[in-house]
Amino acid sequence: MNIEIVTIGDELLLGFTIDTNAAHLARELAALGVRIVRRATCGDDASSIQAAVREALQRTGAVITTGGLGPTADDMTKPAIAEIFGQAMVLDPEILTNLQERWRKRFNHELPVSNHQQAMVPLGATILKNNHGSAPGIWLEDADGKWVAMLPGVPREMRGMVADTILPRLRDRLPSDGPVIRSRTLRTANIAESALADRLGELARGVNGLSLAYLPGNDGVDLRLTSWDRDARGTSSALEAAAALVRAKVEPFIYGEGDDDLAAIMLAECAARGATVAVAESCTGGMLGMRLTAVPGSSRTVLGGTIAYANEVKIRELGVPAELIADQGTVSEAVARAMASGVRQRFGSTIGFGITGIAGPDGGTPEKPVGTVWVAVDLAGEVHAVRAILPGDRFEIRWRAAQLALDRLRKTFARDTDATGWTSRS
Repeated sequence: MNIEIVTIGDELLLGFTIDTNAAHLARELAALGVRIVRRATCGDDASSIQAAVREALQRTGAVITTGGLGPTADDMTKPAIAEIFGQAMVLDPEILTNLQERWRKRFNHELPVSNHQQAMVPLGATILKNNHGSAPGIWLEDADGKWVAMLPGVPREMRGMVADTILPRLRDRLPSDGPVIRSRTLRTANIAESALADRLGELARGVNGLSLAYLPGNDGVDLRLTSWDRDARGTSSALEAAAALVRAKVEPFIYGEGDDDLAAIMLAECAARGATVAVAESCTGGMLGMRLTAVPGSSRTVLGGTIAYANEVKIRELGVPAELIADQGTVSEAVARAMASGVRQRFGSTIGFGITGIAGPDGGTPEKPVGTVWVAVDLAGEVHAVRAILPGDRFEIRWRAAQLALDRLRKTFARDTDATGWTSRS
Protein backbone atom coordinates (compact mmCIF):
# COMPACT_ATOMS: atom_id res chain seq x y z
CA MET A 1 0.00 0.00 0.00
CA ASN A 2 1.23 3.46 -0.98
CA ILE A 3 0.13 6.53 0.97
CA GLU A 4 0.84 10.24 0.83
CA ILE A 5 0.82 12.60 3.81
CA VAL A 6 -0.38 16.20 3.61
CA THR A 7 0.14 18.38 6.67
CA ILE A 8 -1.86 21.60 6.74
CA GLY A 9 -1.23 24.89 8.50
CA ASP A 10 0.37 28.28 7.89
CA GLU A 11 2.47 27.78 11.01
CA LEU A 12 4.08 24.71 9.39
CA LEU A 13 4.54 26.31 6.00
CA LEU A 14 6.20 29.41 7.46
CA GLY A 15 8.44 27.46 9.82
CA PHE A 16 6.95 28.71 13.09
CA THR A 17 6.05 25.15 14.11
CA ILE A 18 8.11 22.03 13.47
CA ASP A 19 6.12 19.36 11.63
CA THR A 20 6.34 16.44 14.05
CA ASN A 21 3.06 14.96 12.79
CA ALA A 22 4.43 13.88 9.42
CA ALA A 23 7.46 12.27 11.04
CA HIS A 24 5.31 10.33 13.51
CA LEU A 25 2.92 9.19 10.80
CA ALA A 26 5.77 8.08 8.55
CA ARG A 27 7.35 6.00 11.31
CA GLU A 28 4.08 4.34 12.31
CA LEU A 29 3.01 3.59 8.75
CA ALA A 30 6.42 2.27 7.72
CA ALA A 31 6.39 -0.12 10.67
CA LEU A 32 3.07 -1.41 9.36
CA GLY A 33 4.55 -2.12 5.93
CA VAL A 34 3.01 0.93 4.26
CA ARG A 35 5.16 2.85 1.77
CA ILE A 36 5.17 6.63 2.13
CA VAL A 37 5.74 7.94 -1.39
CA ARG A 38 5.47 11.67 -0.72
CA ARG A 39 4.95 14.23 2.02
CA ALA A 40 3.58 17.71 1.36
CA THR A 41 2.83 20.77 3.45
CA CYS A 42 0.36 23.49 2.51
CA GLY A 43 -1.05 26.55 4.22
CA ASP A 44 -4.54 27.28 5.50
CA ASP A 45 -5.88 27.97 2.04
CA ALA A 46 -8.68 25.95 0.43
CA SER A 47 -7.21 25.99 -3.08
CA SER A 48 -3.78 24.88 -1.83
CA ILE A 49 -5.32 22.08 0.22
CA GLN A 50 -7.36 20.88 -2.76
CA ALA A 51 -4.38 20.98 -5.12
CA ALA A 52 -2.19 18.95 -2.75
CA VAL A 53 -4.88 16.36 -2.00
CA ARG A 54 -6.01 16.00 -5.65
CA GLU A 55 -2.44 15.35 -6.79
CA ALA A 56 -1.91 12.83 -4.01
CA LEU A 57 -5.14 11.00 -4.83
CA GLN A 58 -4.13 10.76 -8.48
CA ARG A 59 -0.79 9.20 -7.55
CA THR A 60 -1.75 6.81 -4.75
CA GLY A 61 -5.48 7.01 -4.05
CA ALA A 62 -4.72 7.12 -0.32
CA VAL A 63 -4.03 10.29 1.65
CA ILE A 64 -3.74 11.21 5.32
CA THR A 65 -4.00 14.87 6.26
CA THR A 66 -3.36 16.57 9.58
CA GLY A 67 -4.58 20.00 10.66
CA GLY A 68 -7.39 22.36 9.77
CA LEU A 69 -10.19 20.64 11.72
CA GLY A 70 -10.60 23.30 14.40
CA PRO A 71 -13.32 25.91 15.00
CA THR A 72 -11.68 29.01 13.51
CA ALA A 73 -12.00 30.65 10.10
CA ASP A 74 -8.64 29.31 8.92
CA ASP A 75 -9.66 25.67 9.51
CA MET A 76 -10.64 24.75 5.95
CA THR A 77 -9.64 21.12 5.55
CA LYS A 78 -13.07 19.45 5.73
CA PRO A 79 -14.98 21.67 3.26
CA ALA A 80 -12.03 21.79 0.86
CA ILE A 81 -11.74 18.00 0.69
CA ALA A 82 -15.52 17.49 0.70
CA GLU A 83 -15.63 19.53 -2.50
CA ILE A 84 -13.09 17.19 -4.12
CA PHE A 85 -15.41 14.26 -3.42
CA GLY A 86 -18.50 16.23 -4.48
CA GLN A 87 -20.06 16.07 -1.02
CA ALA A 88 -21.95 18.76 0.86
CA MET A 89 -21.17 19.67 4.46
CA VAL A 90 -23.84 18.68 7.00
CA LEU A 91 -24.22 19.04 10.76
CA ASP A 92 -23.69 15.82 12.72
CA PRO A 93 -25.98 15.97 15.79
CA GLU A 94 -24.00 13.35 17.73
CA ILE A 95 -20.73 15.23 17.33
CA LEU A 96 -22.43 18.48 18.36
CA THR A 97 -23.89 16.86 21.49
CA ASN A 98 -20.50 15.41 22.43
CA LEU A 99 -18.85 18.79 21.95
CA GLN A 100 -21.47 20.53 24.08
CA GLU A 101 -21.14 18.00 26.89
CA ARG A 102 -17.34 18.16 26.77
CA TRP A 103 -17.42 21.96 26.90
CA ARG A 104 -19.79 22.09 29.87
CA LYS A 105 -17.75 19.55 31.79
CA ARG A 106 -14.43 21.21 31.08
CA PHE A 107 -15.28 24.92 31.10
CA ASN A 108 -18.63 25.04 32.94
CA HIS A 109 -20.41 27.05 30.24
CA GLU A 110 -22.07 26.56 26.87
CA LEU A 111 -20.23 25.68 23.68
CA PRO A 112 -19.40 28.82 21.65
CA VAL A 113 -21.18 29.08 18.33
CA SER A 114 -17.83 29.11 16.53
CA ASN A 115 -17.15 25.58 17.78
CA HIS A 116 -20.27 24.28 16.01
CA GLN A 117 -18.07 24.18 12.90
CA GLN A 118 -16.33 21.14 14.37
CA ALA A 119 -19.63 19.24 14.09
CA MET A 120 -19.88 19.91 10.35
CA VAL A 121 -18.81 16.89 8.28
CA PRO A 122 -18.88 15.85 4.62
CA LEU A 123 -22.02 13.94 3.69
CA GLY A 124 -21.32 10.20 3.66
CA ALA A 125 -18.13 10.47 5.69
CA THR A 126 -17.12 8.04 8.41
CA ILE A 127 -16.48 9.75 11.73
CA LEU A 128 -13.23 8.81 13.46
CA LYS A 129 -13.64 9.15 17.20
CA ASN A 130 -11.13 11.38 18.95
CA ASN A 131 -10.60 10.23 22.54
CA HIS A 132 -7.85 12.79 23.03
CA GLY A 133 -9.48 16.10 22.07
CA SER A 134 -12.53 17.85 20.68
CA ALA A 135 -12.09 17.60 16.90
CA PRO A 136 -13.13 14.20 15.48
CA GLY A 137 -11.33 12.80 12.48
CA ILE A 138 -12.96 12.14 9.11
CA TRP A 139 -12.62 9.24 6.67
CA LEU A 140 -13.95 10.02 3.20
CA GLU A 141 -13.89 7.36 0.47
CA ASP A 142 -15.30 7.24 -3.06
CA ALA A 143 -16.73 4.36 -5.08
CA ASP A 144 -13.32 3.60 -6.60
CA GLY A 145 -11.76 3.05 -3.19
CA LYS A 146 -9.81 6.30 -3.14
CA TRP A 147 -9.80 7.77 0.34
CA VAL A 148 -8.64 10.62 2.54
CA ALA A 149 -8.28 10.38 6.31
CA MET A 150 -8.40 13.78 8.01
CA LEU A 151 -6.80 14.04 11.45
CA PRO A 152 -6.42 16.96 13.87
CA GLY A 153 -3.18 18.90 13.84
CA VAL A 154 -2.59 18.89 17.60
CA PRO A 155 0.26 16.34 17.91
CA ARG A 156 -1.04 14.62 21.06
CA GLU A 157 -4.49 14.15 19.51
CA MET A 158 -3.09 13.08 16.15
CA ARG A 159 -0.82 10.44 17.70
CA GLY A 160 -3.66 9.03 19.75
CA MET A 161 -5.97 8.81 16.75
CA VAL A 162 -3.31 7.13 14.62
CA ALA A 163 -3.03 4.39 17.24
CA ASP A 164 -6.77 4.14 17.94
CA THR A 165 -8.27 4.37 14.46
CA ILE A 166 -5.86 4.72 11.53
CA LEU A 167 -3.51 1.80 12.14
CA PRO A 168 -6.33 -0.72 12.82
CA ARG A 169 -8.13 0.37 9.63
CA LEU A 170 -5.03 0.12 7.50
CA ARG A 171 -4.03 -3.20 9.04
CA ASP A 172 -7.34 -4.67 7.87
CA ARG A 173 -6.69 -3.44 4.33
CA LEU A 174 -3.16 -4.74 3.96
CA PRO A 175 -2.56 -8.07 2.20
CA SER A 176 -1.53 -10.84 4.56
CA ASP A 177 1.57 -11.56 2.47
CA GLY A 178 2.66 -7.94 2.17
CA PRO A 179 6.17 -6.77 3.00
CA VAL A 180 7.13 -6.25 6.62
CA ILE A 181 9.31 -3.30 7.57
CA ARG A 182 11.18 -3.55 10.83
CA SER A 183 13.68 -1.15 12.34
CA ARG A 184 15.99 -1.29 15.29
CA THR A 185 17.66 1.79 16.70
CA LEU A 186 20.86 1.78 18.74
CA ARG A 187 21.43 5.00 20.69
CA THR A 188 24.96 6.32 21.12
CA ALA A 189 26.47 9.21 23.09
CA ASN A 190 29.79 11.04 23.25
CA ILE A 191 30.92 10.16 19.74
CA ALA A 192 30.62 12.05 16.45
CA GLU A 193 28.91 10.66 13.36
CA SER A 194 32.19 10.52 11.43
CA ALA A 195 33.92 8.71 14.29
CA LEU A 196 31.15 6.12 14.32
CA ALA A 197 31.53 5.60 10.58
CA ASP A 198 35.29 5.11 11.01
CA ARG A 199 34.78 2.52 13.73
CA LEU A 200 32.10 0.68 11.78
CA GLY A 201 34.26 0.41 8.67
CA GLU A 202 32.54 -1.64 5.97
CA LEU A 203 29.41 -1.91 8.11
CA ALA A 204 28.88 1.85 7.72
CA ARG A 205 27.33 1.29 4.27
CA GLY A 206 24.93 -1.38 5.46
CA VAL A 207 24.84 -4.62 7.37
CA ASN A 208 23.95 -7.95 5.76
CA GLY A 209 21.76 -6.22 3.18
CA LEU A 210 20.02 -4.04 5.76
CA SER A 211 20.18 -0.26 5.53
CA LEU A 212 22.02 1.66 8.25
CA ALA A 213 21.05 5.29 8.86
CA TYR A 214 22.87 7.83 11.01
CA LEU A 215 20.50 10.11 12.91
CA PRO A 216 22.43 12.81 14.79
CA GLY A 217 20.66 14.82 17.48
CA ASN A 218 21.22 16.52 20.79
CA ASP A 219 21.32 13.19 22.64
CA GLY A 220 23.96 11.76 20.32
CA VAL A 221 23.85 9.76 17.09
CA ASP A 222 21.19 7.10 16.68
CA LEU A 223 22.04 4.16 14.43
CA ARG A 224 18.89 2.82 12.78
CA LEU A 225 18.92 -0.55 11.06
CA THR A 226 16.01 -1.21 8.72
CA SER A 227 14.86 -4.43 7.05
CA TRP A 228 12.08 -4.87 4.47
CA ASP A 229 11.00 -8.47 3.97
CA ARG A 230 7.90 -10.59 3.52
CA ASP A 231 8.97 -12.91 6.32
CA ALA A 232 8.47 -11.25 9.71
CA ARG A 233 10.54 -13.87 11.51
CA GLY A 234 13.35 -13.57 9.00
CA THR A 235 13.27 -9.80 9.35
CA SER A 236 13.59 -10.01 13.13
CA SER A 237 16.46 -12.48 12.90
CA ALA A 238 18.30 -10.35 10.37
CA LEU A 239 17.92 -7.26 12.57
CA GLU A 240 19.18 -9.14 15.61
CA ALA A 241 22.26 -10.36 13.76
CA ALA A 242 22.97 -6.94 12.26
CA ALA A 243 22.60 -5.21 15.62
CA ALA A 244 25.09 -7.65 17.14
CA LEU A 245 27.65 -6.80 14.45
CA VAL A 246 27.22 -3.07 15.04
CA ARG A 247 27.41 -3.47 18.81
CA ALA A 248 30.67 -5.35 18.51
CA LYS A 249 32.22 -2.31 16.82
CA VAL A 250 30.85 0.54 18.97
CA GLU A 251 29.57 -1.08 22.17
CA PRO A 252 31.24 1.42 24.58
CA PHE A 253 29.21 4.26 23.09
CA ILE A 254 25.79 2.56 23.03
CA TYR A 255 23.58 3.45 25.97
CA GLY A 256 20.20 2.15 24.85
CA GLU A 257 17.78 1.30 22.07
CA GLY A 258 14.62 2.75 20.58
CA ASP A 259 13.33 5.66 22.64
CA ASP A 260 15.53 4.99 25.67
CA ASP A 261 16.37 8.13 27.65
CA LEU A 262 19.81 8.29 29.24
CA ALA A 263 18.54 10.20 32.29
CA ALA A 264 15.95 7.49 32.98
CA ILE A 265 18.51 4.74 32.43
CA MET A 266 20.99 6.28 34.84
CA LEU A 267 18.39 6.94 37.53
CA ALA A 268 17.29 3.31 37.30
CA GLU A 269 20.91 2.24 37.69
CA CYS A 270 21.34 4.58 40.67
CA ALA A 271 18.19 3.20 42.29
CA ALA A 272 19.40 -0.37 41.78
CA ARG A 273 22.66 0.53 43.52
CA GLY A 274 20.95 2.48 46.30
CA ALA A 275 22.79 5.61 45.18
CA THR A 276 21.60 9.21 45.48
CA VAL A 277 22.42 12.16 43.24
CA ALA A 278 23.08 15.90 43.59
CA VAL A 279 23.99 18.31 40.80
CA ALA A 280 26.09 21.47 40.58
CA GLU A 281 25.52 23.31 37.32
CA SER A 282 26.97 26.45 35.84
CA CYS A 283 26.57 26.77 32.06
CA THR A 284 23.67 24.29 31.92
CA GLY A 285 21.63 26.42 34.32
CA GLY A 286 19.68 23.52 35.82
CA MET A 287 19.16 21.52 32.63
CA LEU A 288 20.69 18.36 34.08
CA GLY A 289 18.49 18.67 37.15
CA MET A 290 15.47 19.25 34.92
CA ARG A 291 16.19 16.13 32.89
CA LEU A 292 16.69 14.00 35.98
CA THR A 293 13.56 15.21 37.77
CA ALA A 294 11.48 14.76 34.61
CA VAL A 295 11.81 11.00 35.18
CA PRO A 296 8.90 9.59 37.24
CA GLY A 297 10.07 8.41 40.66
CA SER A 298 13.22 10.53 40.56
CA SER A 299 12.50 11.92 44.05
CA ARG A 300 13.76 8.63 45.48
CA THR A 301 17.20 9.27 43.98
CA VAL A 302 17.69 12.98 43.27
CA LEU A 303 18.37 14.95 46.47
CA GLY A 304 18.78 18.41 44.96
CA GLY A 305 21.26 20.73 43.35
CA THR A 306 22.79 24.15 42.98
CA ILE A 307 22.84 26.45 39.96
CA ALA A 308 26.23 28.01 40.61
CA TYR A 309 26.36 30.45 37.74
CA ALA A 310 28.39 33.15 39.47
CA ASN A 311 31.86 32.44 40.82
CA GLU A 312 30.89 33.72 44.28
CA VAL A 313 28.15 31.07 44.41
CA LYS A 314 30.63 28.36 43.45
CA ILE A 315 32.86 29.57 46.29
CA ARG A 316 30.15 30.12 48.92
CA GLU A 317 27.75 27.24 48.22
CA LEU A 318 30.06 24.55 46.87
CA GLY A 319 33.33 25.32 48.60
CA VAL A 320 35.28 25.82 45.38
CA PRO A 321 38.50 27.60 46.43
CA ALA A 322 38.70 31.16 45.10
CA GLU A 323 42.37 30.69 44.31
CA LEU A 324 41.51 27.64 42.19
CA ILE A 325 39.18 29.72 40.04
CA ALA A 326 41.74 32.51 39.80
CA ASP A 327 44.52 30.12 38.83
CA GLN A 328 42.72 27.61 36.57
CA GLY A 329 39.75 29.64 35.33
CA THR A 330 36.04 28.98 35.79
CA VAL A 331 35.89 26.60 32.82
CA SER A 332 38.50 24.08 33.88
CA GLU A 333 38.88 20.51 34.99
CA ALA A 334 39.84 21.55 38.51
CA VAL A 335 36.72 23.67 38.99
CA ALA A 336 34.42 20.98 37.57
CA ARG A 337 35.94 18.44 39.96
CA ALA A 338 35.60 20.81 42.91
CA MET A 339 31.96 21.50 42.01
CA ALA A 340 31.14 17.78 41.81
CA SER A 341 32.80 17.01 45.14
CA GLY A 342 31.39 20.11 46.79
CA VAL A 343 27.78 19.38 45.89
CA ARG A 344 28.13 15.70 46.86
CA GLN A 345 29.43 16.67 50.29
CA ARG A 346 26.90 19.44 50.80
CA PHE A 347 23.89 17.25 50.02
CA GLY A 348 25.32 14.04 51.43
CA SER A 349 24.68 12.18 48.19
CA THR A 350 26.48 9.19 46.74
CA ILE A 351 27.06 10.96 43.44
CA GLY A 352 27.83 14.58 42.62
CA PHE A 353 27.83 16.18 39.18
CA GLY A 354 29.82 19.29 38.30
CA ILE A 355 29.34 21.10 34.98
CA THR A 356 31.07 24.28 33.83
CA GLY A 357 31.47 25.65 30.33
CA ILE A 358 30.86 28.32 27.71
CA ALA A 359 27.43 28.00 26.10
CA GLY A 360 27.80 31.12 23.95
CA PRO A 361 27.19 32.88 21.78
CA ASP A 362 29.79 35.09 23.47
CA GLY A 363 32.58 34.40 25.93
CA GLY A 364 34.79 32.10 23.89
CA THR A 365 38.55 32.48 23.44
CA PRO A 366 41.05 30.76 21.12
CA GLU A 367 42.04 28.48 24.02
CA LYS A 368 38.46 27.92 25.19
CA PRO A 369 36.05 28.43 22.28
CA VAL A 370 32.28 28.53 22.63
CA GLY A 371 31.09 24.99 23.32
CA THR A 372 33.95 24.14 25.67
CA VAL A 373 32.63 22.28 28.71
CA TRP A 374 34.14 20.37 31.59
CA VAL A 375 32.01 17.72 33.28
CA ALA A 376 32.97 15.87 36.46
CA VAL A 377 31.31 13.01 38.32
CA ASP A 378 32.17 12.31 41.95
CA LEU A 379 31.16 8.76 42.83
CA ALA A 380 31.69 8.32 46.57
CA GLY A 381 34.95 10.27 46.43
CA GLU A 382 36.20 8.85 43.12
CA VAL A 383 36.15 11.70 40.61
CA HIS A 384 36.20 11.39 36.82
CA ALA A 385 36.22 14.41 34.51
CA VAL A 386 35.82 14.88 30.78
CA ARG A 387 36.29 17.85 28.47
CA ALA A 388 34.41 18.41 25.24
CA ILE A 389 33.94 21.11 22.63
CA LEU A 390 30.27 20.76 21.79
CA PRO A 391 28.68 22.06 18.58
CA GLY A 392 25.40 23.91 18.34
CA ASP A 393 23.60 26.98 19.58
CA ARG A 394 23.23 27.93 23.24
CA PHE A 395 20.37 25.50 23.91
CA GLU A 396 22.04 22.63 22.07
CA ILE A 397 25.34 23.10 23.88
CA ARG A 398 23.61 23.12 27.26
CA TRP A 399 21.54 20.03 26.45
CA ARG A 400 24.56 18.16 25.10
CA ALA A 401 26.57 19.09 28.19
CA ALA A 402 23.88 17.52 30.37
CA GLN A 403 23.93 14.43 28.14
CA LEU A 404 27.72 14.31 28.43
CA ALA A 405 27.41 14.36 32.23
CA LEU A 406 24.93 11.48 32.20
CA ASP A 407 27.16 9.50 29.86
CA ARG A 408 30.16 10.13 32.10
CA LEU A 409 28.23 8.57 34.99
CA ARG A 410 27.32 5.61 32.77
CA LYS A 411 30.96 5.02 31.92
CA THR A 412 32.02 5.51 35.51
CA PHE A 413 29.59 2.81 36.59
CA ALA A 414 30.91 0.58 33.81
CA ARG A 415 34.53 1.49 34.67
CA ASP A 416 34.84 2.28 30.98
CA THR A 417 36.27 5.77 31.26
CA ASP A 418 38.79 5.11 28.49
CA ALA A 419 36.06 5.03 25.83
CA THR A 420 36.37 8.38 24.07
CA GLY A 421 34.91 9.66 20.83
CA TRP A 422 35.40 13.40 20.39
CA THR A 423 36.28 14.29 23.99
CA SER A 424 39.35 14.20 26.17
CA ARG A 425 39.20 12.63 29.59
CA SER A 426 40.99 12.50 32.88
